[in-house]
Amino acid sequence: MLTLITLFTGLTLVTAGCGDTGSGGATRGISGGATTSAGQPSAPASAQRVDAATAARAFALLADLEAAKARGDCAAVADLTSWAAKTLGGRACEATRNGRPARAPADPVYLLPVAGDWFAVLAKTPDPAYYLFTKEEGRWRLAAGPVPVLSGEPPAQAATAEPDEALVRRARLVPQRHLTYLTDPAGVNGVRFPAKDRLHALRASLAEQAADVELLDSPPFHLPLADGSMLIFDALSVTRKKARELVVLGSVLSAGNKLTTVALARAGA
Repeated sequence: MLTLITLFTGLTLVTAGCGDTGSGGATRGISGGATTSAGQPSAPASAQRVDAATAARAFALLADLEAAKARGDCAAVADLTSWAAKTLGGRACEATRNGRPARAPADPVYLLPVAGDWFAVLAKTPDPAYYLFTKEEGRWRLAAGPVPVLSGEPPAQAATAEPDEALVRRARLVPQRHLTYLTDPAGVNGVRFPAKDRLHALRASLAEQAADVELLDSPPFHLPLADGSMLIFDALSVTRKKARELVVLGSVLSAGNKLTTVALARAGA
């Protein structure tokens, strides 16, 4: 039987700038601002939309991150990451030390929220995957990624207008919907997903292994899409005995409240 653990923590508002870590570990930055506690992504603090040029500079930080992994500089890896990516950063650094090839994402499409100090990127090569960036301590950091696209044509067009408030309210409930579904193998709570959604197999495997599941705390990562739906990112921590795994989900919530998983990443933490 799955154990349901819900974490309630506060979210810190912040207004910040951006920067990165070079090969020597020194920080170089664009203008900065207020900071938050280390390791925690900032909740949106300003009504200003991240522009494409800022997003492109932040996306370029992935080259610094891969260089840090290649030289085994796990401290620099930790400094360039936040949220789920920070939790997984040490393991990824060790994996690179063991000779596994680093991934080089390219052909980015920037998905910019109407407001807030975060954004997503759909990198189309080498394989389509989402990357999530947030501001922390005055600099841009990778919060999650790669989160591989599961199949079909991934959402890649952000809306330019404020989303419907009712859809925003439903989007904020998506992480809880995921948690409820994954901890309810009998399906008695009424949360449903499409017949071929990958969450069905995930729930079955978690039930088999008697795993504990909890939400990974974060500000709301959701942005309106041009077709009137909402793209949402959240993550869960899965514990089996002494092993821990993170599951990062990318989902689309339709105007009719249909929730579909479009991207999924699983990695040991």
